[in-house]
Amino acid sequence: MTDLAVVTTTRQVLLVVVTAIQLVLTLPSLAIGPGSTTAWTAYTLLTAVLAIVAGHVAAGRAQLGTAVAAGLTAVVLVASVLATTAQAAGTPLGSRDWAFGLIGWYLLLVLVERPRPLVAALGAHLALSVGWFLHAGNGDGGTAGVVILSGTSFQVGVMVITRVLLRDGRLAAEAAAEHDAARTREELARQREQDLRAGFEGQLGAVLPLLADLADEVVSVADEPTRVRCSVAAVQLRRLFAENDDVPDPLLHELTACVDVAERRGVVVSLAVSGTATPVPTEVRRELVAPMARALAVAGGRAKVSLLRTATEVRVAVVADAPGELPHHDGVPEVVAVETSVHSGLVRSEARWRAT
Repeated sequence: MTDLAVVTTTRQVLLVVVTAIQLVLTLPSLAIGPGSTTAWTAYTLLTAVLAIVAGHVAAGRAQLGTAVAAGLTAVVLVASVLATTAQAAGTPLGSRDWAFGLIGWYLLLVLVERPRPLVAALGAHLALSVGWFLHAGNGDGGTAGVVILSGTSFQVGVMVITRVLLRDGRLAAEAAAEHDAARTREELARQREQDLRAGFEGQLGAVLPLLADLADEVVSVADEPTRVRCSVAAVQLRRLFAENDDVPDPLLHELTACVDVAERRGVVVSLAVSGTATPVPTEVRRELVAPMARALAVAGGRAKVSLLRTATEVRVAVVADAPGELPHHDGVPEVVAVETSVHSGLVRSEARWRAT
């Protein structure tokens, strides 16, 4: 149960309690007694507070605003002063003091969601009542203590129960929020795992036919085209593994991974980097690296890779020895401009992405 629900329910119950006390118990006692104009004024003020709170509850605004609560509290305390001082000299603090217990219920009705102001207002009301009793009353002190204890204990109990319900409601809400957050993290992890699996399957789609051909002895590693296909597959897989590493500069990390595969084949590769790291989406990184990876896969002796980054553009270029044509690549880059040429034993390729 939320704080608003607890406050709403408690105030609705208190509204019924206060209405019953005021109409069933207080009004007959005031009507048959020697009620003064001051006493009836206090009663009228309390009735006005009751009507205002009832109007807020009926309008769905059971949680009173700060200004409204402060104003109503002031009116209740004024009614307390009027009702207490209207008592005749020598009147004991007891059943004939119709406003003593009722004022406490009114303060609880108005300030149920504000424990500190409620305690302060109750304290002021009790201090006024006890002070007036000591000043003008001649009743028994023990009886007065019993009246005070009986009149306030139940009200304090309601306040404590409300605070416990509010605390339990907050704890339940926090537990539910934590449960939802855990479920969300679990779902995100599951989705990420599916995305990674789909990415691997998509990349392996180009490798599986090669493995099938090798297994069926349709092709042989002694053939140059087969070795080129193996080299391309090795570079693609190495880039795919690097793509999922958690590093500060993913694009440079993927380029370095492809360069590492080429160097393991004996290709002398130089890598030049210019500019600072720029956030590049994963799909864009794939399209930027793919042309360079294909060029390195067929490079025979030397290669030079360049990475240029500015605030608006990212370029990946490669110049490499190319004994033959570049391997065919399925698919057309969507967001990256690629220029590739093979001439005089050299392959030149450049991929450009302009950040929007």
